[in-house]
Amino acid sequence: AIVGTMVAYFAAVVINFGDFTRFVKTERQMKLGNLLGLPLNVAFFSFIALIITAGTLVLFGDALTNPADIVERVDSLPLTIVAALTFFAATVGINLVANFIPPAYDLANLFPSRISFKIGGLITAIIAFFVGALWVSVISQIGVPGFVNALGAIIAPFYGIIVVDYYLVKHQRLDIQQMFSSAPGSAYYYVKGWNQKALMAFGLAALFSISSVWVPALAALNGYAWLIGAGLGGLFYYFMMRNQAVAAAPTRS
Repeated sequence: AIVGTMVAYFAAVVINFGDFTRFVKTERQMKLGNLLGLPLNVAFFSFIALIITAGTLVLFGDALTNPADIVERVDSLPLTIVAALTFFAATVGINLVANFIPPAYDLANLFPSRISFKIGGLITAIIAFFVGALWVSVISQIGVPGFVNALGAIIAPFYGIIVVDYYLVKHQRLDIQQMFSSAPGSAYYYVKGWNQKALMAFGLAALFSISSVWVPALAALNGYAWLIGAGLGGLFYYFMMRNQAVAAAPTRS
């Protein structure tokens, strides 16, 4: 369950992968950065989270997953100061990577003639201010693990759909020119520009995965919400699209 929660935590970074790979100069740099930045990080921090949670169970009799609760139980001023600085650095770091740079680029790409990366960043910061204002009164009541798992459960089907579409439906062949065409009849036009089967697969998978977080009867599956969502999203999409693979030019990407 801890590993599943950590995977959900890093899921946003996986979805935002293209916002950072655009700056690499070679494919080797992309693969190396991905290996060091995601799988090794997930394994390392999952191990730390597992050991610390197990340690709190031994020391305090409770399995504490909130770092602030652990620091409070220790009741040490030096540790509190170090923890506060660590929390600050960790919060700034993960928010820049997962919650600031990607939406700034998304807004800039949505209206390139009106919004630059700088303006997109300002808009993101303003929205984040209001989200932060709701943190104590609303979001924190859900709990960090619950919030992370719920967010991961919602976006997880995207990952499954993207992977299955690229490897099993398109067979790693994409027509780059057609991807940027909105003309009716183009390879990726689908139905008025929307892949309805992908949307259906996303909706069904997200419904199942979010239920594992919000439905008490499925509480045992809570930590696996991201894995469930990604797996079901890919599975549903494959069965809906297996006989309707889009014809694409023999260009490997």
